[in-house]
Amino acid sequence: MRKPQLAALAGNLLLRTDSYKASHWLQYPPGTQRVFSYIEARGGLFTHSLFFGLQAYLAEYLSQPVTAAQIDAAAAFFKPHGEPFNEAGWRDLVAKHGGRLPLRIRAVPEGAVVPVSNVLVTVENTDPEFFWLTSYLETELLRAVWYPTTVATISAHAKKTIRRYLEATCDNPEAELPFKLHDFGARGVSSLESAALGGMAHLVNFMGSDTVTGVLAANQYYDCEMAGFSIPAAEHSTITAWGRENEVGAYRNMLTRFGKPGAIFAVVSDSYDIFNACENLWGGELREEVKKSGATLVIRPDSGDPAETILKVANILAAKFGATPNKKGFLVLNHVRIIQGDGMNLDSMRLCLSNLYHNGYSAENLAFGMGGGLLQQVNRDTMNWAMKCSAIEVEGEWRDVYKDPVTDAGKRSKRGRLDLVRDRDSYRTEPVGKSDAVSALETVFEDGVITRNASFADVRSRADSGMRAVPESFLPL
Repeated sequence: MRKPQLAALAGNLLLRTDSYKASHWLQYPPGTQRVFSYIEARGGLFTHSLFFGLQAYLAEYLSQPVTAAQIDAAAAFFKPHGEPFNEAGWRDLVAKHGGRLPLRIRAVPEGAVVPVSNVLVTVENTDPEFFWLTSYLETELLRAVWYPTTVATISAHAKKTIRRYLEATCDNPEAELPFKLHDFGARGVSSLESAALGGMAHLVNFMGSDTVTGVLAANQYYDCEMAGFSIPAAEHSTITAWGRENEVGAYRNMLTRFGKPGAIFAVVSDSYDIFNACENLWGGELREEVKKSGATLVIRPDSGDPAETILKVANILAAKFGATPNKKGFLVLNHVRIIQGDGMNLDSMRLCLSNLYHNGYSAENLAFGMGGGLLQQVNRDTMNWAMKCSAIEVEGEWRDVYKDPVTDAGKRSKRGRLDLVRDRDSYRTEPVGKSDAVSALETVFEDGVITRNASFADVRSRADSGMRAVPESFLPL
């Protein structure tokens, strides 16, 4: 008999969980009717999170009803796997609700910037018969939130850093900002879906990307016709294929193919000697051709110490092509720009910008590409994500649920039915109904139906205004 493909099995909600979840329906107190859980970023690398990605998960997965065939497949798996599967409960769910999940999910609006250690999502069952359902979804619901939100948060903090230097050194910082961090991460992630979710999360903050699936995901899940843009660019193989002795021929070919008036194209130029390429090839033999083309040539160093290499390249290009002081007194290269795509993270990016700043160059001369540092060098502990049960209803009475490990106060969980409220410009988590403050949570999913959708434009706007309100670090320029 032909075995089901993994992709088909992954489409089965009942199998997209941790093994031990299959036994939890037997472990709650007798008379349990409802289970209330929440998701938060407890801390970690950042003081604030930029919430994003839940809508994509709801559309792709949770809004699809459970079927009898999926229950059959799960029953066939869990029995030999060693877990007591709640087959009767799932069949009752199909019979009573047509396979639609009797859950209520409330969440902060996508794009909201919220201080860490606050509730971002709450989940509870709406039918007392299916109290066990809330926790069953923890595995994939937490995963659906932590990864895109962490990537969006990293990208947002990069944007905040770049904006700071543009505002200090550039005449029109807002025009420059959207394309100053380009997503190079598609090849460095663990899966196609990670590329789509992470790439889409980056596009909340910027508009430059080579991760095609991220752009497509923004269209599919957030109705954005074209969320990201790219330019023609060389890779090492298209340069080194010409041979070291004809490196200038490779560059001239790029200039001939893409160097049109008003165009922008990028050429990796460190295959052999980045400084020779800038001084004697681009800045020597090809200099007049670059100037006459009317295009902007973006030179990409891809090795060495980023801050030192970028400054040396900028000095060579300024000497060869000239540089014009802007209204703020910082030099802007003529005809050429630089993009650094190797070794980028939030710290190295700031060092590169700082080095240019202290040597009189505008930040508009430089763009960045990030790959693994943006989409892959994150995990659940980057922001200490957790989904925890905080209350259960037993025979009509709500009880607080929490943990408080004596060995680790940082893992102390919240208790009670919780809400995130907004009072003026601040967020805080408090018990449901404690005050008259306006709830910041919206019901986004109820009884199998998505009840609220955000557009990508709204997400971007909310994220931008939220990050502007996050206090600046005290690191000097």
